[in-house]
Amino acid sequence: MKSAENKPLLEVKNLKKYFQVGKNQILKAVDDVSLDIYKGETLGLVGESGCGKSTFGRTVIQLYEPTDGRIVYDGREINGSLPSAERHGFTRKMQMIFQDPYACLNPRMKVIDIVAEGIDAHGILSGEERTKKVLELLETVGLSEEHANRFPHEFSGGQRQRVGIARALAVNPEFVICDEPISALDVSIQAQVINLLKELQEKRGLTYLFIAHDLSMVKHISDRIGVMYLGAMVELADSESLFEAPLHPYTQALLSAIPIPDPDVEKSRSRIMLEGSLPNPVNLKEGCRFASRCPYAEQLCKEKTPEMKEVRPGHFAACHKAM
Repeated sequence: MKSAENKPLLEVKNLKKYFQVGKNQILKAVDDVSLDIYKGETLGLVGESGCGKSTFGRTVIQLYEPTDGRIVYDGREINGSLPSAERHGFTRKMQMIFQDPYACLNPRMKVIDIVAEGIDAHGILSGEERTKKVLELLETVGLSEEHANRFPHEFSGGQRQRVGIARALAVNPEFVICDEPISALDVSIQAQVINLLKELQEKRGLTYLFIAHDLSMVKHISDRIGVMYLGAMVELADSESLFEAPLHPYTQALLSAIPIPDPDVEKSRSRIMLEGSLPNPVNLKEGCRFASRCPYAEQLCKEKTPEMKEVRPGHFAACHKAM
């Protein structure tokens, strides 16, 4: 959890990731996003599909080269001119659990070798010690020794995701990016994976960036939550504050769509229906990106891009009307 004495484990400053998608056309997938993540906490990152949250995670872990901005891990800037040897060592500290358990595992490799990929890449263990480590990891994620010599096609989706988690844990990371790790799983399996992640966090002192589009699930696992819209961060607050008193109209609309398991309460609620069309994400113009769908938008919103500001203690929003 965050505390006043803690320094951030990860600091992301004005991160940008742009893609050239045509002649003189630029897609600003991540545009000037800043946030801090503290040791031992889980920061949830939510938003509609295509808002840039997965690109943000992949840029932080250096799968994508940032267009601009700074990424500081444990006091050391890790993007830019970091020597290759140090960059290789850094990958032991930060790992990623991918969204699709069917696509992220090599179908030609046995599970024992998939889990040991990081161990082999860093030359950590070999021989019997390597085998023993992999079997321990499989047991940790709820699988058994007999699964080690099977191929990915012999597993269910939930079991494959557990293999992916074991692979991420193999190099004893401090920080794990969970990129929609449950979205491809059956609802009955999702809670099992979430509970496993929480248990591993407690036992190993892990720090998570948890990327998802299911707000109710994010609330269950996150200490703080950031909301992205069209490549920009529009709100950031602790989980309780965000759900009880959201400041940004987009966050309010997202939360109004979450069903409540109480028929009486559900009847009394009104869902915020967004009208208007999404702006073209290529070559975005100045102004609030949500203005074309916002029921409160004024001329200022269409002309001036709102800055992320601390409206309440620890509660940030990028909205001209937030107060």
